[in-house]
Amino acid sequence: MLQIRYLARRIIGNDLLRSRLCAIGSATNIHQRQIQFSAALSKRRKTAEEKNAIEFAPKKKNKPQTAGVVDIWRNMTVADLARSCQLDLEHIQEVMLYVKGAGDIDATARLEDPKLIKDIAAKCGLKTKIVAAPVDEQEEEVLKYRDVEPRPPPAPENLKDRPPVVTVMGHVDHGKTTLLDSLRGASVAAGEAGGITQHIGAFTVELDNGEKVTFLDTPGHAAFSAMRARGANLTDIIVLVVAAEDGVMQQTKEVLRLAKEQAVPIIVAINKIDKPGANIYQVKKELAQHGLALEGYGGDTIAVGVSALHGTNLDELTEAVSTQATLMGLKGEYTGPVEGVVVESKVDSHRGKLSTAIVSRGTLRKGAVLVSGQAWAKVRGLFDHAGQPISVVTPGMPVEILGWRELPLAGDVILEVESEKMANSVLRWRASQAMKEKALSDAEAITLKRKEHDEQYRADREKARLSGFYRRKQQGPRQKEMTPDDGKPRINVIVKGDVHGSVEAILDVLETYDDNERCRLDVIHYAVGDVNESDLELARLFDAIVYAFSVNVPSKGTKDVTIRPVDIIYRLVDDLKKEINTKLPLMDVEEEMGEANVLQLFDINDGRRKVTVLGCRCTKGLLKKSLKYKVRRNGELLVDELSLESMRHLKNEVDSIKKDVECGLRLNDQALELKAGDTIVCYQMNRVPQQTEWDPGF
Repeated sequence: MLQIRYLARRIIGNDLLRSRLCAIGSATNIHQRQIQFSAALSKRRKTAEEKNAIEFAPKKKNKPQTAGVVDIWRNMTVADLARSCQLDLEHIQEVMLYVKGAGDIDATARLEDPKLIKDIAAKCGLKTKIVAAPVDEQEEEVLKYRDVEPRPPPAPENLKDRPPVVTVMGHVDHGKTTLLDSLRGASVAAGEAGGITQHIGAFTVELDNGEKVTFLDTPGHAAFSAMRARGANLTDIIVLVVAAEDGVMQQTKEVLRLAKEQAVPIIVAINKIDKPGANIYQVKKELAQHGLALEGYGGDTIAVGVSALHGTNLDELTEAVSTQATLMGLKGEYTGPVEGVVVESKVDSHRGKLSTAIVSRGTLRKGAVLVSGQAWAKVRGLFDHAGQPISVVTPGMPVEILGWRELPLAGDVILEVESEKMANSVLRWRASQAMKEKALSDAEAITLKRKEHDEQYRADREKARLSGFYRRKQQGPRQKEMTPDDGKPRINVIVKGDVHGSVEAILDVLETYDDNERCRLDVIHYAVGDVNESDLELARLFDAIVYAFSVNVPSKGTKDVTIRPVDIIYRLVDDLKKEINTKLPLMDVEEEMGEANVLQLFDINDGRRKVTVLGCRCTKGLLKKSLKYKVRRNGELLVDELSLESMRHLKNEVDSIKKDVECGLRLNDQALELKAGDTIVCYQMNRVPQQTEWDPGF
């Protein structure tokens, strides 16, 4: 009975299924559709392994949060910030009222500090991203060929007080660095080679009255005149150090001339007044004779007697500097693009290319893009004179800048630009201008060379025309177009220095070399930085001497290269002189050994030949038979390069005659007519090394 019921249900179910399928088929024919079966209907069962497998959910991808991020750049205006934030200008200006450090809220006011821009955007609830300043296409075409120039003079209302820049100058070894050591409580002179300053040192000193003064310490050596000239160009006040026992010297006169040319006021510090030979009044008198009007001598120039070693009267000197700076009313502009001057530049083996500069305008911060001459930098670090990092540099302050792509030259002007793109365009412009100037300067030499070439070409063409067709072909191989070696000795030199000023001073000294007729001196290469592998390869190629001036020298791979580490410039010159002397050929120098007076002439027979024998007495030195002789008559040379055939004392043939001994001499030249009273000189030729006549002047 149960089986009958089950079969009945299956039959009924099948009939229902058929009826439904027919209905779906008819509907499909009506609407022209196709039946689509889901993959779920044909899903297979999972195996035991698949059931036990652990399935991990896929990670959710983080969508970039672009909403609320605005682009900012250095030196953008308030209006630029409003457009970048897509907010009204009035809204940004109102927010700036509640941000510390936001001064001018005018639409055209520039925001120099990126931190300030970030604070303003944060107040608006936005995040920031630093990008390059946008440039329009028309503007970009103009910027491709454009230089950057210093800004026009600032408005008086934008100026604020700044510390004075004081340069300490004077003759070598008059105590300039020791004076600065006493002022700032440090010891720089002990670290200088030989106690002689050979760099420009820039640092800030806080005086007892709380005022800050930037000091420049310049070298007093004669070779560093270019450094002193740069120091005079940068300074507001010159402190002229004169030793009380030496008075006015050569470099003292040079400082007086530089101060007069630059119209810079002078304060005289008469140093070493505690030494026994000090004479302050004599120094003042000499300064007055050279045109410096001192107080008490009809002028207003301050002169203070000090002792830098013991700190005597230093308070009077600082008071004089402070008073002079107050009277000058020194001010600077703290806003806008940065302007400054490179004091010195060097290559540090650990940090790279560095330059010491003094900011004259604007406020320098990390991240600024600077241009100086043919070099540019994106500032990666700012350091004071003690090597400590600083964040802000204002006008009148010295700073060490890290981040130069190329090393700037000392004395070049530093200017800030908007972006790296602008810096590259400025360098391209300056490079093209430098090439044009070089082409103009070489135009005369090029014209002369072209004229000589044209004349030679016409002469050769005329000669070929006259020689006929078959003789026009060049006979033999083509001649080499190189100057033949003249056979003169030559010294090749490679100069590596710690700073640009030192290399410049060394090259200036080498420029004074004037003995090229006997030995040529060629500078193969010069640069700032440590001696590297390329320098060694160049030295091997040209057989050059490497002079390492206060830089590191590699310890390996230098066996076949001559490297001379030096730290004082006159030692470099002395070593180079010795090297030149070794290259010069030996010179014949005559050395007189003795003299004899002719007392009487005797004619004797030597076999069938009649000869003359000179009866002489040795009056000076020693006569030797093997040496050469010459004859003087009444102080004038009669004949030289004679030799003896015979030298006799009494009847014995001897090799030498001493002083006050009589002898008989027979010369090889019997045709020579001598008289009683003539002087016979015995001499020998010695081969001695030559000495170069080069004198750099110090």
